Amino acid sequence: MSQAVFSLARILVVVLFCVSGAQKLMNPAGVVGAVSGKGLPYPEVLAWLTIAAELGLGLLIALGFYARAASVLLAVFTLATILFFHNFWTMSGDAARMNQIQAMKNLSIIGGLLMIAAAGPGRFALNRR
Repeated sequence: MSQAVFSLARILVVVLFCVSGAQKLMNPAGVVGAVSGKGLPYPEVLAWLTIAAELGLGLLIALGFYARAASVLLAVFTLATILFFHNFWTMSGDAARMNQIQAMKNLSIIGGLLMIAAAGPGRFALNRR
């Protein structure tokens, strides 16, 4: 039973990324605009890397295929979103509060991703190790 729960948890950790990545895939221009708005270089490249990270790495983790490596990469990506998109420490008022909530949510997700990286994908995975 615990292996089934662990596999369900692994999938639930990445549902947000898979849905967000699929939505971004339907509107890559919006992602380019968001990246450009933050003043980051190569917004087109970063937009497609964002889509690949969210959708691609999210699916790898959900399937349990190279889940350890994908979890570490997605954790690094998620940390980068805090630093560049939810940098509440540079904001004030409602924007600071909302982005602080998003940053804390992302820290919690990073914790879940690191647990997957440490424990592996579990019994119900495409490539168990």
